[in-house]
Amino acid sequence: MRYRHIIVHSLLCLSLLWSLNSRADVLILVHGYLSTAQTWDVNGVMPVLERNGWRRGGYLLGQNLLPPAPNQRIVTQGKRVYLAQLPSEAPLQVQAQILRQSLQQVPAKSGEKRILVGHSVGGVAARLLLLQQNAPKVDALITMASPHAGTYRAEQALELLSMPFPFSIVPDAVGGGGTQALRRSSGLLVDLVRPYPGSLLFWMNTQPHPDLAYYSIVRGNAIALHGDWLVPAHSQDMNLLPGLQGKAKTVVVSSDHGLTPQDGVALMGIIQGL
Repeated sequence: MRYRHIIVHSLLCLSLLWSLNSRADVLILVHGYLSTAQTWDVNGVMPVLERNGWRRGGYLLGQNLLPPAPNQRIVTQGKRVYLAQLPSEAPLQVQAQILRQSLQQVPAKSGEKRILVGHSVGGVAARLLLLQQNAPKVDALITMASPHAGTYRAEQALELLSMPFPFSIVPDAVGGGGTQALRRSSGLLVDLVRPYPGSLLFWMNTQPHPDLAYYSIVRGNAIALHGDWLVPAHSQDMNLLPGLQGKAKTVVVSSDHGLTPQDGVALMGIIQGL
């Protein structure tokens, strides 16, 4: 009987260790403005994740889940990364709605943590989704260089677009496709101006936020949080928002606005601490 007790106890311990080691979390990566889901590969974030044991779960295109590459199966077990593709020029409400549809395609498994990661505008769209009624279950939100408190660059772009004819000929001629992209993005630019009463960001930033882990990856260095050429540091830091004061943690990455492998390293550090 004594040996039987030892065997049963050992099996229970092994079962517990197996369950701890087998817990598989899910990452959903959301790209930013004028970008695509491939930006996480091109700028070196996905290679960092893959070196740390994360596997590609597939591409999220609204109501569709596509394999990560031709002739590859969609991974449904283990630590998985899903790359969401959003209409990056669309207003925030539209992007949040597409992201909602995308998250519905991610298989939900008991005990898994869902971690939503957004770069630039993608982080704001992800946060907007979490503030909506019947928001999907998420355990953590991590944003990178996201304009949570807006950016004066959006205001500058709107001023440029408001130039009357014939003065508008100059930016169209000089800016070319870039100016046309701004025109297509006018609704999004309105969403991203610095908050004022009645604006979307003002509403978002004063709302009670769901109880989950919040992390802001902010551009800066060892001396100061200086932000980048698109988004000032204070706007990137969710901990400074009225609705999240004292509830978010800040991680500093020394780089410009775009993604870099350093963001992958910072991301891994955050995930390991969740």
